[in-house]
Amino acid sequence: MTDGPAAAAGTPGLRARATARLTDLGYAAGWGVVQALPEPVARGASDAAGRWVAARGGRGVRQLRANLRVATGGRLDEAALDELTVRGVRSYARYWQEAFRLPRLGVQRVLAGTELAGREHLEAARDQGRGLVVALPHSGNWDAAGVWLVDWLGGPFTTVAERLRPESLYRRFVAYRETLGMRVVPLTGGPRPGSAVLREWLDAGGSVCLLVDRDLGSGGVPVDLFGRRTTMPGGPAVLAAQTGAALHPAVSHFTPTGWRHVVHPEVPVDGPGRLRDRVAGAMQGVADALTAGIAEHPEDWHVLGRVWDDVPPDAPPDQRRRP
Repeated sequence: MTDGPAAAAGTPGLRARATARLTDLGYAAGWGVVQALPEPVARGASDAAGRWVAARGGRGVRQLRANLRVATGGRLDEAALDELTVRGVRSYARYWQEAFRLPRLGVQRVLAGTELAGREHLEAARDQGRGLVVALPHSGNWDAAGVWLVDWLGGPFTTVAERLRPESLYRRFVAYRETLGMRVVPLTGGPRPGSAVLREWLDAGGSVCLLVDRDLGSGGVPVDLFGRRTTMPGGPAVLAAQTGAALHPAVSHFTPTGWRHVVHPEVPVDGPGRLRDRVAGAMQGVADALTAGIAEHPEDWHVLGRVWDDVPPDAPPDQRRRP
């Protein structure tokens, strides 16, 4: 029978907990360091980190490269696709640098650096007394978009967060987003089904923001995104149909000194026919709007995971065929 520290170190459960704890401490340390740095230093460091990660060419970077090939219609040669991928990773690094610093930047700074197109669509929904469902991709800085929306609404909106591991890291991200004025519902494992919480919020005239360009569940709706078949969560369209809320796609991207958010016209969900068919049609409308918005600034689309089943990560650089 083995006992003592050596045995504990070899126990898989203890090793997993230790790794989770280190992960959480790493994020906490990064959060503190980035917030403490002067802004120019933080920007320079994040950009250098993005270049370094891109140069390493890990699996996530190679998946991003494959995704960007689809998003650009296969029009780029290998060198141009490499350059776009580097810009994409640098953009993603900028997102994290800003995410850590947003509470320190303050609301007024975010508002002053924000450009918004399509405000009239949001105002139309509010004037009609309707709830609002905003469907977004992982593009630009969606947390900065949330800061603007909270200010415009004069109160919080509700969103859904994937339950990260370790649990302490998930709680850290929830607490962070709540400081920005968001209400966060866990994707899984909450005290009540997230769909019920969101539906009640919308029935009361509230607003909901949902990221939709990656389907993390098993019941997604088939859509064409950049002309290739994938699935998206149908929740935004279902919620809009059930509550009468207005469904609006929106895409964010970076500007040299701030952020730009584009709200697209309402995607209709009401009308004749079965709910399933109306939801499918509405989510295709969302996919079309996201396709158009992402294509304008593909470097700001931060999806380092698989979007299409038939688009795996690109091969490592030394294994690619060169003309």
